[in-house]
Amino acid sequence: MEKLTIYHGSKDVIEKPIYHLGNPKNDYGYGFYCTQNIELAKEWSCANNERNGYVNKYTIDTSSLSILNLTDKNYSILNWMAILLKHRSFDLTSKISIEAKDYLIKNFYIDVASYDIVIGYRADDAYFTFAKDFVNNTISVKQLSNAMKLGELGLQIVIISEKAFKELHFEGFEEVNHLEYYSKRLARDNKARNDYLKGALRKNTLMDDIYIIDIIRKGIKNGDPRL
Repeated sequence: MEKLTIYHGSKDVIEKPIYHLGNPKNDYGYGFYCTQNIELAKEWSCANNERNGYVNKYTIDTSSLSILNLTDKNYSILNWMAILLKHRSFDLTSKISIEAKDYLIKNFYIDVASYDIVIGYRADDAYFTFAKDFVNNTISVKQLSNAMKLGELGLQIVIISEKAFKELHFEGFEEVNHLEYYSKRLARDNKARNDYLKGALRKNTLMDDIYIIDIIRKGIKNGDPRL
C-alpha cells in the first residue's frame, strides 16, 4: 500500500484537515475519518435531510507511514471491539456488559496512537447496535463479525498522526445532493437492521459459537486460536 485516493464526507469543504481536531469519542478517537469508497463518503456527508453535503478528495502517500489494519488476519473483531469500547460512549447497564468492557480493553486493546493510519470498521447507526448486543452477550463473536458486513458499510481509513496529516493532499471536492444521498444512507442502514432482525445471523448457529461470557470465563485472550 503506497499512494491512496481517499474521500471524506462532510457538511463543509475541507482543504486542509487539522491534526488532533475533532471528536475524541469517535470510533478511534481523534483522527480524520475517510474511505476509499466515494459513494459511502457521499452518504456520510448527508447526516440529515436539510442541506447538501460535500465529498472531499485527497491523496496520501503511505510508503513511510505505519498502518494498523484491523481486518488483517493478525487481528480479530475483538481488537476492533476493544478500541471501540475505549473511545465511544456505551450505555452499559448490565453486569455482563460492564465486565465485558473491562475485560476486552485489558486483553484486546491496541493503542491506535502508536500508528499513523488505522483501517477498520465504522460503528455508526445499526452497526453500533450490533456492538452493544455483543457486549450484552446477545450475539457471538462469529455473529458480530458477520453483522459488520451487513449493508456493505465498508471500511474507514483514519488519519491519526501529525506525520500522516502532512502527507494528505487535497485534490478537490464535489457537492452532494442531500435528497438523494440521505435516502441512500437510510436505506443502507435499514437493510442492515432488517437483515439482522430477521435472524439472518442466527441461521446455522453452531453450539460452539463463542460469546463474551465464554471469553471471560475461559480467560480467552488476544491471539487465542479459538477466535
